[in-house]
Amino acid sequence: MEWLIAPFEVSFVQRALWGGLLVSCLCAIAGTWVVVRGMAFLADAMAHGMLPGIAIAALLGGNLLVGAAFSAGAMALGVSALTRNARLSADIGIGLLFVGMLSIGVVIVSRAQSFAVDLTGFLFGDVLAIQGRDLVCLAFALLAAAAVALLGHRAFVALAFDPRTAHTLGLRPKLAQVALVALITLAIVASFHIVGTLLVFGLLIAPPAAAMYWAHRIPVIMAVAALLGSAATVAGLLISWHLGTAAGATIAAFAVALFFLSAAASALRGRIRFSGTVIGPLAALVTVFPLAGCGTEQASGESEPAPHGYVAGAEETAEPQPRLVVVDKDSGAVRVVDLISEEVTDLATAAGITRLASDGRYAYLSTRDGIRIIDMGTWLVDHGDHVHYYKAPLRDIGTYLGGPALAAAADPSVAALVLDSGESVLLDRAALDAGSVPEGVVLADGPAVPSGEHTVVARRSDGRVEVRGRDGAVVASVAETCPDPRGTAETRIGVVFGCADGALVVGVQEGSAVATKIAYPRPVPDDERAVEFHHRPGSTTLAAKAGERGVWLLDIRRETWTFVDTGPVLATTTAGAGAPLLVLSADGVLHAYDAATGTELTRTQLVEPGSAAGIVVDSSRAYVNDPGGRRVLEIDYSDLRIARTFALDIAPALMVEVGE
Repeated sequence: MEWLIAPFEVSFVQRALWGGLLVSCLCAIAGTWVVVRGMAFLADAMAHGMLPGIAIAALLGGNLLVGAAFSAGAMALGVSALTRNARLSADIGIGLLFVGMLSIGVVIVSRAQSFAVDLTGFLFGDVLAIQGRDLVCLAFALLAAAAVALLGHRAFVALAFDPRTAHTLGLRPKLAQVALVALITLAIVASFHIVGTLLVFGLLIAPPAAAMYWAHRIPVIMAVAALLGSAATVAGLLISWHLGTAAGATIAAFAVALFFLSAAASALRGRIRFSGTVIGPLAALVTVFPLAGCGTEQASGESEPAPHGYVAGAEETAEPQPRLVVVDKDSGAVRVVDLISEEVTDLATAAGITRLASDGRYAYLSTRDGIRIIDMGTWLVDHGDHVHYYKAPLRDIGTYLGGPALAAAADPSVAALVLDSGESVLLDRAALDAGSVPEGVVLADGPAVPSGEHTVVARRSDGRVEVRGRDGAVVASVAETCPDPRGTAETRIGVVFGCADGALVVGVQEGSAVATKIAYPRPVPDDERAVEFHHRPGSTTLAAKAGERGVWLLDIRRETWTFVDTGPVLATTTAGAGAPLLVLSADGVLHAYDAATGTELTRTQLVEPGSAAGIVVDSSRAYVNDPGGRRVLEIDYSDLRIARTFALDIAPALMVEVGE
């Protein structure tokens, strides 16, 4: 074991070890946000942007850390200023500053040949030259970074996954972005002396990127990244000591190697089902070819008809592109509100609109002439462990001449309409994606909901529940029945039908079906049944009116019904487990109830009494249409605060959300 211990008996190696451990923790904190936010290009540019300051400090005989800090600060201010310009994308602004600062640094170095050797050390680092005062600086930098990360955690998380959430929660996303850039700058400036301005990028990116293969929560990713960075430091110093290689470069190279090992182990875990305790550690030592593509592996020669939900002309985006579709029933005017850009688009007027439904991508406008179908140009494809988001131009597909639609649901393969007559009609989703209205296949005299390649149908005549194929043929039958089916929902667990005696949850796997009946806790008269479910897309907690008495809350995971005595309501919905139950009463007051106890949490006067408003909810906010005020209100459902107001030129009596 002497080869393992002997190097660390030397004082300067000990200082290098402590310095490397501090840098590993510092880079883990900042680097996690770099990886999560996709800011690798910015971090690389910041590392190179320090070169002019270092060169000037070296020429003047000043402190290199001070020079690096000034240069990096100038780079950060420049990036912030340029990215505010609507004409320039963030990458263009960063790229221009990257090239400009690097060029200035090279020019300074070229004019001072006597400093070339020293500046080479600054570029590639000299971890073995760390002094005691450097360790003190690193310790203070680590404490400052930890404080910024702790205080800004909530804002950083909201900013990383949805900038609108940060705005809605009052977290000042612009200030949070500045703080995040400052955190990255601090980590780079404090670390460049260890591995240099060129190699700090690897230590900043590689350990957090590798950690994301083993953890999913931000604090855990940071902790794992710190451990991996520390391992790279120890291994790099050992290799450097015994093989005579550059210490800083060896540390960075080993950190990158850990990333590829983690990626290989993750690919191996995706191919083979391991039993946790023994294979887990061994997987990190085995390298295999990474899996290509998403989803399940396909046989040679097979091709996916529409890979990952993509259609020609679509653009894949990094985040959801939600839009609201609102309709003025009196004038037939249709407007689309982009919730990202806040732009409002006018669509062709459709006279006699009675209902508005959506399946997440297409809007279905029930008119006296039939069902007008509009491709809203925004959708997502959920693969379970990750999601693809797409954006495309709005398209008016045409009119389906089959009678008004009460509801609509869809899967990547098929779409289903529940007509006013009570019949369910199956539409070919591929034809809709291609821009044409297909002929419908009548399924049954009851509601239907697509589930993958199949459609689950509840027959109103006898209460039987069946799984149908794309051609409408029966594939499987469900033992449980659903008397008088009314109301449907699609969740991650399965399809939900509202029945006279409760709710029936049907899960479909490879053509077979498993059903669970969730009975009402007491006998319920017909006028107090749950016949129209409202919820966040995919959520397993559903809300429904209970006649004039209150609201039903259905928790599918717990298989329970909860009655909340609210009195008559205009609309109700919920964002899921842990979120409040939202209720809009006839007096225009929005109420928030504790879903577990039924206790009212807060309330706010939102719209004028008598205004026929409704509520839709997504993963971060709720929207209430106010026909009387000609507006749509965006609500933070944690405290019922109005986050944004979308003023319109029509009375939005009907509203649905797409793209979530």
